[in-house]
Order: sequence, then C-alpha cells, then structure tokens
Amino acid sequence: MLPPSLSVKYARRMTENLARARLQPDSGERFLPLRRELGVSSFGMNQIVLQPGERGRIHRHREQEEVYLVLEGSLSLFVEGTEHELEAGELARVGPSTRRQIVNRGPGRVVLLALGGAGEHVGRDGEAFASWEATEPTPPQELPLPEDLPAHERRG
Repeated sequence: MLPPSLSVKYARRMTENLARARLQPDSGERFLPLRRELGVSSFGMNQIVLQPGERGRIHRHREQEEVYLVLEGSLSLFVEGTEHELEAGELARVGPSTRRQIVNRGPGRVVLLALGGAGEHVGRDGEAFASWEATEPTPPQELPLPEDLPAHERRG
C-alpha cells in the first residue's frame, strides 16, 4: 500500500490521456506498485529497492512474463536456482511458469523496475502524423523522421 502522501501526489498528476509519476527510490518502501498510480491496465509495473543482503521471494507467474530493468546497483537474478548478474542498464526477461528470485549481494542498494504482462503483443498498431495539424495518420515506417530541432529551440 502506498503512503497517503504518495497516493495524493500521483492522483494530482493523472488526467484522462496522460499520467505521470516519479520513481521514488528514497521513499523507504521496498516495493512500490506503479501500475494503478498511472492507470495502466495492460501490464504490471513495480519499483523495487533492495538494500544490501535483501532478497525477494522465490516465485513464478502462471501466465505472466516479467522483465527486470536494473536502474542502479548490481542485481543477482536467480532463475530456477541459477544465478545471473545484471548491472545498471541491463534487462532480463523471465518467462511464465519459471521460478525466479531477486537478490542484492551488495555492497550498494539495487533499484529496479519489474514489468509484467500476459497475452500477445499488438505490434504495428502505431499511427504517425506529419504535424500537429495533420488529421490523417500514416504508418510510422512510411513517414520520414522529422528534422532535428533548430538551435534556438534547444535547452542548454
């Protein structure tokens, strides 16, 4: 369960077509569900923070595959008892019905996102527009990338 202060913050940042949240690795929460706060209905998303020596349960999902994205630290991911090391910036997918466990052997904390979903991906359903004024979509692969921003529109 989210602390009330975080729930209020997330609720204020959600509109019908856009929801925003900020990762909270310093919240003191080991497991922070993000799916509901963003209104995501097609996959699960959780922030997990493991301090040195902490580990999650050995678990599996009947139908859901899970992707772990390490944002900070070095994660030991055990898959059916075999250890795999993931460094910051690395991802791993674990399939349904496969047992897994996340472990932080230290020395620093591990911050990761766990993304899970079931069912077939709907690919190639994107629609691109040549401009904000355009109303007729084009398949993205048929529309050239726009020109880069001119220098006067860049920050810094």
